[in-house]
Amino acid sequence: MLGRNEEAMQQQVKGRVWLNKLMMAVFFSATLIGLIFLGLLIYRVLTQGIGYLSWDYITSFPAPYPEEAGIWAGLIGSIMLMVIIAVFAVTIGICTAIYLEEYAPKNKLTGFIRVNIQNLAGVPSIVFGLLGLTFFVYMFGIGYRLLAGGLTMALLILPVIVVAAQEAVRSVPNELREASLGMGASKWQTIARIILPAALPGMLTGTIIALSRAIGETAPLIIVGAATAIYTLPDSLISKYTVMPIQIYNWTGRPQEEWQHVAAAGIVVLLIVLMMMNAIAVGIRNKFQKRL
Repeated sequence: MLGRNEEAMQQQVKGRVWLNKLMMAVFFSATLIGLIFLGLLIYRVLTQGIGYLSWDYITSFPAPYPEEAGIWAGLIGSIMLMVIIAVFAVTIGICTAIYLEEYAPKNKLTGFIRVNIQNLAGVPSIVFGLLGLTFFVYMFGIGYRLLAGGLTMALLILPVIVVAAQEAVRSVPNELREASLGMGASKWQTIARIILPAALPGMLTGTIIALSRAIGETAPLIIVGAATAIYTLPDSLISKYTVMPIQIYNWTGRPQEEWQHVAAAGIVVLLIVLMMMNAIAVGIRNKFQKRL
């Protein structure tokens, strides 16, 4: 005969096992639903766009007829835009995170800045588009040019990179800092030789997520002047430009069915570029992880 306490413990264990199975089923269902919709999306895009995807499509400029339209201008524009975004957003974002975590005093002002950076990560992208229009296009006089688009998108992903870099720096064990300082290294030497290499995989993860968001954004670029059709490639930072999401958005708005297939082919190219960027970044991250 089991005592009341033992029966209560058995009931408690059974309840925990049941709850564990329930939560596992919920998590599995959520994952499965996401994978099903992702699979349907990829299937739909591939069946619509694969017939229009060819080397001529990739190397051709926009045209008034769907069979002659291509995504070359958008592809080169997106790559150049990503370079500008990476240079400004990654540099400023990582420097900001290092200052806030390693140099800034721990007071209310620093806490206020941290909270507001986190809040900025959730601001709608259209707001950053209006900000870029006001500052870069009008106040700084850059105009509707490639540089203005790149700086606007850099602002958009900057909070994400700062937050991710802060978390990466914060995750470095204090013992490593203390050991480096105890060996006589300066603050900067400790950051450059100990903290940054240890935090780099986490920083790269945040950068991958941020750049992946930037390459697919459309709303801010519409406001800061990305053109729907460009028949030359940008040859400087102040050239006119277009990007793949803008071209795809333009094609999907046309009534003829053929343009939907052209847009689907553009989405395939966009996904391929996105996967290549992620593969390169993941390779770099894994390389530094192995060193540690």
